[in-house]
Amino acid sequence: MNFNEIQELIKLVNKSNLTDFKLKDKDFEIQIRTKKFYKGAHQTVVTAPQAYTVSAPAPAAPQAPVSSAPAPTSAAAPAAESTKGKNILEIKSPIVGTFYRSPGPDKPVFTKVGDAVKQGDVVCIIEAMKLFNEIESDVTGTIVKVLVEDASPVEYDQVLFLVEV
Repeated sequence: MNFNEIQELIKLVNKSNLTDFKLKDKDFEIQIRTKKFYKGAHQTVVTAPQAYTVSAPAPAAPQAPVSSAPAPTSAAAPAAESTKGKNILEIKSPIVGTFYRSPGPDKPVFTKVGDAVKQGDVVCIIEAMKLFNEIESDVTGTIVKVLVEDASPVEYDQVLFLVEV
């Protein structure tokens, strides 16, 4: 089972009313446990035999907001101010991992500021658990700003690029 299939499985379990899901296939085993909190909020924990644990972010309780991402909103705020009046969309990280702008150290970057991208174009790579995942653009437009430094860690749903459409 590849990483994208695991992500899709997590999404399906989150949408359902299941609280525990286990799948065995030959030497592969995955278990997904969902804990329901308040008014539909939930947290998903995925375990695999290699002792990897992946947690989907759960929203913080309204009385105790907690930020798990170190300042991506403060980095995006000045960028949003400089692009007011323009139709700007964000390309966000679908996973937690290490962000790479190029396919290799001696290779050119996938995209840079001013480049036109189409929906489906690869804009970066995120390495997660020794797997290199190509991240594709969800939008068609022009790259306005790259918000993440090469080889730096990224969080789930962190804004990577700003695209003018």
